[in-house]
Amino acid sequence: MTSDQVQILLVAVACAAGVGVVGLLVAWVIRRSSILWQLALVVAVAIGSVLLGVVAVSRLMFLSDHDRDVVSLVMAASGTVALLVALTVGAAIGRWSEALRRDARRLDAHGSYVGGHRGPSELQALSEELARTSERLEESRLREARLEASRRELVSWVSHDLRTPLAGMRAMTEALEDGLAEDPQRYHRQIRAEVDRMVQMVDDLFELSRIHSGVLTMTPEPVALHDVVSEAIAGADPVARARSVRLGGRVEDGVEVVADAVGLSRVMTNLLMNAIRHTPADGTVEIEARAVADGVELSVTDQCGGISEEDMHRVFDVAWRGAAARTPDERTGAGAGLGLAIVKGIVEAHRGVVRVENVSPEGAPGAAGCRFLVTLPA
Repeated sequence: MTSDQVQILLVAVACAAGVGVVGLLVAWVIRRSSILWQLALVVAVAIGSVLLGVVAVSRLMFLSDHDRDVVSLVMAASGTVALLVALTVGAAIGRWSEALRRDARRLDAHGSYVGGHRGPSELQALSEELARTSERLEESRLREARLEASRRELVSWVSHDLRTPLAGMRAMTEALEDGLAEDPQRYHRQIRAEVDRMVQMVDDLFELSRIHSGVLTMTPEPVALHDVVSEAIAGADPVARARSVRLGGRVEDGVEVVADAVGLSRVMTNLLMNAIRHTPADGTVEIEARAVADGVELSVTDQCGGISEEDMHRVFDVAWRGAAARTPDERTGAGAGLGLAIVKGIVEAHRGVVRVENVSPEGAPGAAGCRFLVTLPA
């Protein structure tokens, strides 16, 4: 590179640097202004740098005034066109930004947003993210509404379930106090049974509150599924016999899972008692435990008659008791609808999944019953 070229380069760099410093100062001053003026400033800095460099170099090269004027006019015309283009683009971006802001205000006011395809890719990505946020907010509102409805139902049903036995116990204690009970021992047994049922209900409420508050403590350890299923069947067998329900089970040999033994036993017991409660006399409840590709699977199949499609998504909601096909009469001893909600909470605390599906009898239409499936990671 010759000395003249080095000199020209240094002059051009000095001119561009000077204009750039001025541009940065102006940019700091208008940093809160519209993007329209910021784009215009960028174009003005580029044009000013070139124009000042051309003028300085032309004087250094001793060009004639005519040649310098020609170059200056060309630069001025080009700069004007570039500035108009920058202003047009900036105005368009401003309109797109304003439309996006109106949509965001609508999301804040109404909770709904429909993504558009306006503006550059960055604004489109922001619009799509707002649309996804709107969908998540809608799902959250629906979930909150369902939880609030479940809470109201829970309060209503628990109040009813507590009021009825309390009224009965009050009547029985008054009869005992007045000496009107023909069989005091029978009254004592009934009072004890009602107390036990209310204690179980309170225990379920306490367990559910621990699950929802996130303070449920899990103690993972290797657990043999055969032992868990055997203990659950042994505990539920007297209730099944009293209702003339047969229990059956199949467990693969040597299948283990790392889980909380007490919590897993609670899951199996609740599923079994729920199945027995909704299976008619002379019906069968089947339990199966096996290893699957991603862990272990426990299933409890009953003969409840199936669950309707509109109720399928509510099975594990707090205080859900089901439609008429699954709602037992008073002699079944149904609880407050907390058992399946507790099952879901314990399973999810193990990072597992619980679901329910209808099962159909072979060669016949309709649903014969339900199958509850619990999948736990290995």
